[in-house]
Amino acid sequence: AASNEAFGTISILVNNAGITGPNDVTWNYPVDAWRRVIELDMNAVFYCCRAIIPQMIEANYGRVVNIASIAGKEGNANAAAYSTAKAGVIGLTKSLGKELVDHDIAVNCITPAAAKTRIFEQMSPTHIDMMLAKIPRKRFVQVEEVAAMVCWMASEENRFTTGGVFDISGGRATY
Repeated sequence: AASNEAFGTISILVNNAGITGPNDVTWNYPVDAWRRVIELDMNAVFYCCRAIIPQMIEANYGRVVNIASIAGKEGNANAAAYSTAKAGVIGLTKSLGKELVDHDIAVNCITPAAAKTRIFEQMSPTHIDMMLAKIPRKRFVQVEEVAAMVCWMASEENRFTTGGVFDISGGRATY
């Protein structure tokens, strides 16, 4: 309600937040770190959608773009919490896309390869090298490349696609 008063009805929601948590094997992964990654990387997307989508339904218009990760499609060794959370974002996107088909609301997801952002500060150099080695283009995705895809997904031009998962991984994705 406060956001409506301050900004009016929200018609575009981009859920783009994430932490990697420690790089460790699953059986040694600290439980508190697991919970923190799941809470921020997956549950926060649910909370934002839960808060904003009712406004979109009332307006019969909206665009939701969730930023997941190629790790959510393929899993990354030594990053089980992050991979699990991003897989959850993919599942949430697909469910919401189906739930909202009777409204002019598109819910889609992007699964980028790693981009050089502050999230790299949370990763070991070995993990960063492993991620780069998996990208056939032999470089990390640029933030501007992801932003361009977000802009189209959030636009009125995107009238048909919903529940979609869009790869931007430099050829890494296997599906």
